[in-house]
Amino acid sequence: MKKFFLFLLAVNLLILSCQTVPITGRQQLSIVPSETVMGMSLQEYDTFLKKHKVITNTRESDMVGRVGARIERAVEKYLSEHNMSDSLKGYKWEFNLVEDNAINAWCMPGGKVVVYTGILPLAKGEEGLAVVMGHEISHAIAKHGDERLSQGLVTQMGGIALATALSQKSEETRGLFLTAFGVGTQVGILLPYSRVQESEADRLGLIFMAMAGYDPREAVDFWKRMESAKKGASVPEFLSTHPADKRRIEDIEKLLPEAMRYYQK
Repeated sequence: MKKFFLFLLAVNLLILSCQTVPITGRQQLSIVPSETVMGMSLQEYDTFLKKHKVITNTRESDMVGRVGARIERAVEKYLSEHNMSDSLKGYKWEFNLVEDNAINAWCMPGGKVVVYTGILPLAKGEEGLAVVMGHEISHAIAKHGDERLSQGLVTQMGGIALATALSQKSEETRGLFLTAFGVGTQVGILLPYSRVQESEADRLGLIFMAMAGYDPREAVDFWKRMESAKKGASVPEFLSTHPADKRRIEDIEKLLPEAMRYYQK
């Protein structure tokens, strides 16, 4: 009986708590208020930076800042042209390079972007880095982390009220948040949804990097390098929630004509 009640609760949440992805029009679950997500984001971002070595005043850190600033301008221009600037309310962009051998990068709500040094060899320069950062920023713009957090609260906590989750299950809720936004070492939750989310992030990432003046065709070579890395002794963390396979690369190739319309050197 209890399981049936939780099932009905989850169904009602799915029906009543949907929002539209501000890019593709897809309906997504959203039971966590954006201001709450933003507050958690800032707190976890500050905690993360205090525990990691942030690299500054180097060629690599300057590159991260430069690529980030160019993509930031592209994102703001794109959303303005599509009457969606409100989706950036509360954003205060930051782009940091941290010393960590993990092959990873992420973007939290509010435009807090972190690139790990471990991914730079695979990026192989500024355009490869633009693929990574454009993709991760696109996850934030499409609110994929918010969606995963909502899914986790429903499926792993039985749809209990957010206030209860934060007060009585604070560590579990924090764990869901970190996993949802790709911070840490755990594989992302609810992977059946990741294909849709990745496709959305691929599409937007290509457009954003093209608008920023980076050749979107570099994405094909980058994901091929990531696929080769996947065949190594261990799966890079970046790939545990970012599937890079033959089909994905083929899908990106199909998206290139649209992205190339935005590209100017």
